Amino acid sequence: MMATNNLGGTFTFPDTNLTVNRLGYGAMQLAGPGVYGPPKDHDTAIAVLQAAVEAGVNHIDTSDFYGPHVTNQLIQEALYPYPENLVIVTKLGARREADKSWKPAQSPSELRSGVEDNLRNLRLDSLQVVNMRIMGNGPHGPTEGSVREQIEALAQMQQEGKIQHIGVSNVTAAQVREARSIVPIVCVQNLYNLVQREDESLLDELAADHIPYVPFFPLGGFTPLQSSELETVARSLNATPMQVALAWLLQRSPNILLIPGTSSLKHLEENLAAASLKLGEEALASLNQIGR
Repeated sequence: MMATNNLGGTFTFPDTNLTVNRLGYGAMQLAGPGVYGPPKDHDTAIAVLQAAVEAGVNHIDTSDFYGPHVTNQLIQEALYPYPENLVIVTKLGARREADKSWKPAQSPSELRSGVEDNLRNLRLDSLQVVNMRIMGNGPHGPTEGSVREQIEALAQMQQEGKIQHIGVSNVTAAQVREARSIVPIVCVQNLYNLVQREDESLLDELAADHIPYVPFFPLGGFTPLQSSELETVARSLNATPMQVALAWLLQRSPNILLIPGTSSLKHLEENLAAASLKLGEEALASLNQIGR
């Protein structure tokens, strides 16, 4: 059985009864290559989900456009009926084409269809948290523009009981403020890591309001030199670069929730162990210098 630890302590989504351990799990990598089609090893995918929950993970991030449908169906197969304390956070805003491309799906009708897909494949009557992912000009990184139509569509489905709480993903600070003017926003999910730190002020603003910030791609966007420097720090701590990157995020701000993904039991165990890795002043100084 996989060893458990405190998984970084707990955090409660604002104005909800949803309390999660800060180190969770992202299900995207359970799908096939390119996040498309079935997993390479179905039984291992099921085992990873079950092992994560057994180790104390109670926050799983997913989307029905992963696969498409694949990760949600795996989550249902592995974990239904769900543990009482498990929080499943899904997202809307894209669809997958037969050529494996990602296309925006942002209209009210497309969002409603996405909610129905998530409900069906997760076997839920109501989605606990739904992130509205705004599709920018590039694959990752926000683009300014109003999000009112999308947030109002989700707010309508919230009133119908199909959605309990709403978050946003791949957004600018202005879009976060606009969304919050329409409906309570319980989390923000953006690209942020040791070297991709454009959201510093937004992160601090959300921390002041006790809104969780959920960074994706904890090792994304590193140059070879930055990766080499991270590896040097990791070796000095007898840890992996991913463990150090995750530990740095946990220590960066108490409102950060992590969702590292993997399709490997070994890597799952390594990722969860990052919650027990404490970075001293010397390691933090080295890591912060990489970020600059």
